[in-house]
Amino acid sequence: MIHEGIGNFGHFAVILSFISSLIAAYGYYQMSRKEDILEVNQWRRFSRAVFFTHFGAVVAVVGTLFFIIINHYFEYYYAYDHSSLSMPTKYILACFWEGQEGSFLLWIFWHVLLGLVFIFANRQWEAPAMTVFMLVQAFLASMILGVVIPGLNIKIGSSPFILLRDAMSDAPIFKTQPNFIPEDGSGLNALLQNYWMVIHPPTLFLGYAATLVPFAFAIAGLWYRKYTEWIKPAMPWTLFAVFILGTGIIMGGVWAYETLNFGGYWNWDPVENGVYIPWLTLVGGLHTMLLARKNGTALKASLILVVSTFILVLYATFITRSGILGNASVHSFTDLGLSGQLLIYLLVFTFIAIVLMIREWKRIPSADAELAVYTREFWIFMGITVLGLAAFQVLVPTSIPVWNKIVELFGAVSNVAPPADQIEFYTQFQLWFFIVIAILSAIGQFFWWKRYESAKSLNWLVMPLLIALLLAALIASLAKVAEWQYIILLYAASFSLIVNGRILWMIIRNGYKLSGGAISHMGVALMLIGILFSSGYSKVVSLNMTGLMYSRGEDFTKDDNKENKENTLLWINEPTRMDKYIVTYKGKRAEVKGVPGYVDPKLLGSADVPFRAVATNPIEKEGKVYYQKGDTVRVYPENTYYEVEYRDEEGRVFTLYPRVQKNGEMGGYAISPDIQKEPRRDLYTFVNYDPGMAGEKKEWSKPEEFTAHKGDTLYLNDYVAVLDDVTRVTDVPGIMLTSSDAAVKANIRILGKTQEYIAQPTFVIKDRMVGQMSETINDLGLRVSFLNVNPATGEFTFGVSRTQKDFIILKAIEKPYINILWIGSIVMLIGFVISIFRWKR
Repeated sequence: MIHEGIGNFGHFAVILSFISSLIAAYGYYQMSRKEDILEVNQWRRFSRAVFFTHFGAVVAVVGTLFFIIINHYFEYYYAYDHSSLSMPTKYILACFWEGQEGSFLLWIFWHVLLGLVFIFANRQWEAPAMTVFMLVQAFLASMILGVVIPGLNIKIGSSPFILLRDAMSDAPIFKTQPNFIPEDGSGLNALLQNYWMVIHPPTLFLGYAATLVPFAFAIAGLWYRKYTEWIKPAMPWTLFAVFILGTGIIMGGVWAYETLNFGGYWNWDPVENGVYIPWLTLVGGLHTMLLARKNGTALKASLILVVSTFILVLYATFITRSGILGNASVHSFTDLGLSGQLLIYLLVFTFIAIVLMIREWKRIPSADAELAVYTREFWIFMGITVLGLAAFQVLVPTSIPVWNKIVELFGAVSNVAPPADQIEFYTQFQLWFFIVIAILSAIGQFFWWKRYESAKSLNWLVMPLLIALLLAALIASLAKVAEWQYIILLYAASFSLIVNGRILWMIIRNGYKLSGGAISHMGVALMLIGILFSSGYSKVVSLNMTGLMYSRGEDFTKDDNKENKENTLLWINEPTRMDKYIVTYKGKRAEVKGVPGYVDPKLLGSADVPFRAVATNPIEKEGKVYYQKGDTVRVYPENTYYEVEYRDEEGRVFTLYPRVQKNGEMGGYAISPDIQKEPRRDLYTFVNYDPGMAGEKKEWSKPEEFTAHKGDTLYLNDYVAVLDDVTRVTDVPGIMLTSSDAAVKANIRILGKTQEYIAQPTFVIKDRMVGQMSETINDLGLRVSFLNVNPATGEFTFGVSRTQKDFIILKAIEKPYINILWIGSIVMLIGFVISIFRWKR
């Protein structure tokens, strides 16, 4: 049965949210124009009532979509496309925002929550700011409206409540069965089934939503011509937006590090850049607002940076959701026909901001005198300028696909291409920007907290300069930092760390409430040191010492055979020297629900039911039996784990389980690392190749026959084997034996290089017909068949086929001192939190 009612209710709630946002925007606009207190209060009550209606409608939309997903109503395209029966419950949340419609809805939801807080916390600014708020909400609600304008055949938005039969109307099944409902959905992209994907997107979208608040304040300040008054109430909101957006960026970096296999945490992907750029401009705006709050300078710069941040968020939304990036980003969404709406959304608010800025520009107060070098304003402006240049340097190459599309609109062809090596291209510029930022964050703090009276005042910086020089020299010597660029970065970060640490010590003697800035700057300095070592001095430990070329494919041969040189081939159960480790690949493993760790797939048989298997033997871990033989278990067939044991020179042993995942949305397979995390370094390991990934099927040789008696020794290829025994059996899996049938099983002990293996092929006579049940030893690449029995001589004939042994090609990288990066990130965010509470008062 198709549950049309719930979808109709959800669609009605979407329409109500759109209409109510427009009415609320009108009501708040009228309220902003009134001066009589009675009229103001009347419009306030009206606007709030409509806003609360809008709030209820948004909550209803969110609840309805969750209800459809949780109850697996696969007659709805969104539930079918993003969820499935087999998906773990904990990832239901991630299904909600995987699609475009759900992520827009998440954005809308955060806006109404922020708006609810705003109208009670900032009553004085409610009318103009909420006018902007609700106008933004109207544009966002239109993205999920899913209505067609009669007569014009223009579709507005894409509804999350469209039925599968309407979304896939050309599918043959719906021609014959209009009410067909699939038994299961396509499921969530398996790569997104990660705990970070449950919390990272909502955090990031909350950061996006939070940038609206300072933007609304800035527009309200221009509108009401309160050029300085908006700064103070906007400050805690700006800090909150910087904190949340920064947290979202860091979460995304951790997810990429733990889930993707490019060997790092930041790939300079266009979608990553789309978040990074507005964060930089908002950090710059935060510092100009501090100056404007302190003495009235930098008002124009504050307005430009705060407004630009929101516009850049809209721009990032446009390039990632319009389909314009094409294959330039692994994160971008496909075009759902929203590119025109997204462009209008961007242009409308850009136009409003520019018109207001031009109209009010000459009236905005500005400092007449030039800034002296020995003032805090000068050094903070220098830092803000560098932040702006850093953002601009990333913005221009990221926008190349947009430029190409504009050129195509005029009938020309653009040959401009994004950087081939994104990491190298962006890093070579951003490195120098942040060297300067680190130095300026120290000098700026000095001039902020220390009054300059004469040249002698600069003596305060001499000691930190010397200590930083000694510290950088010591670290460079111990860690063998040789590249001069990295030495300069190390010195700049050390200088910033020491100066801000000294400032922090001076501040906290009088209380911690003013310490947020110093703490955040110290966090950034630590992050730079962590990035320097974890990225600049990461070490490949899986070097190919054989001289063999593992693959002639482009992925392995590009960049002068880079991957052929930096990967190690591991035969199953054959210990291999890899730098200071002895590494042993022990086989593939599977994930079974309810069982800790991973399970040998030999213990799992087919259940003829998707995502289920039958235990062929008891499944136990550390003496505890989780499933008995014959039990049906829940498995995750899209994931294959590889057990890789490391033994270091000190005898310490640990095991990693890198993963390869069947993932059509990521080109067939998605490779994820497993990481051995230690205080001084991480060991980052992933499987770059497994014959199964290329669809290679094992080719077995023709059986070679061997005849033996009990106790005889056989020579099977490179292995010695002993026929220990042959016994009669009455129970053969899959065969019902009667009293007239017979079956015998051989027990052949095969001596491998590191362990013994037992092969137990079976010879069966049933209904006067002969059958053989072979035994395969994948570790050795052998298949043993029981071919014949000669009762007269006591001889037994076996057939042995050979194939290539199981192997993987593995890459392992040491990431030194990466924990300094994570610690620095936390320290930076703590500084923001302290500042938020300081400004909230």
